[in-house]
Amino acid sequence: MAQSVWGYDSDNGPERWHENYPLAKGDEQSPVEINSKDVQHDSSLAAWHASYDPGAAKTILNNGRTCRVVFDDTFDRSVLRGGPLTGAYRLRQLHLHWGSSDDHGSEHVIDGVKYAAELHMVHWNPKHGNFAGALKQPDGVAVVGIFLKVGNTPKPEMKRILEEIENIKTKGKEAPFLNFDPSILFPKSRDYWTYHGSFTTPPCEECITWILLREPIEVSSDQMAKLRSLSKNDENEPVSPLVDNWRPPQPLKGRIVKASFK
Repeated sequence: MAQSVWGYDSDNGPERWHENYPLAKGDEQSPVEINSKDVQHDSSLAAWHASYDPGAAKTILNNGRTCRVVFDDTFDRSVLRGGPLTGAYRLRQLHLHWGSSDDHGSEHVIDGVKYAAELHMVHWNPKHGNFAGALKQPDGVAVVGIFLKVGNTPKPEMKRILEEIENIKTKGKEAPFLNFDPSILFPKSRDYWTYHGSFTTPPCEECITWILLREPIEVSSDQMAKLRSLSKNDENEPVSPLVDNWRPPQPLKGRIVKASFK
């Protein structure tokens, strides 16, 4: 396995990441399976708030492993605060993980339930100077995780992202993605689970406060199919569908998942 080449295939997938990225076998890895019976309700957990500037959205890209929307994070334009966090965290990017069919694709699993996809909104703590610095600190990054479930009444929220898929069909393609307010992606309920974990992609740094929203948002089967039409290969290579870009749940190793709700 070459250092830069990790992915989701049998020869370079999650089972082998630790060969080049030893942290992948760490004690605070993500995702995890959440079992309601083991979750602790924490009445001290505050509500979280996001104030996002639609003008911060910059580009959407296919990097061969996911579809990502990038935001301007040079100052406190779009921030997340409250909940389990101290201070304001800046929104840097959002991306998705999805399956090869509608019955799996999420990274976190709730009481045995897998969703069709999981959206991650990645924020970092500017007190650490820059993003690279934040990756080295336990309170460096906060990720809001939102589940996507397939239903008959697709919400319009994902439409804007999916409309751009045509323009980023193959690996390395990037397109302008302007004037987008990512807070439209939040479900109605603000209930969440929280725990300390890691990035779910190498090098799997253990710097993340997870805020996993209990209520999923709904997408249609057609919308999911659109995501699966992305290719993980360059445009001059044969199309290889970008699917099953999720990491399976990792051991909790004594960590407690807390809930903001009873």
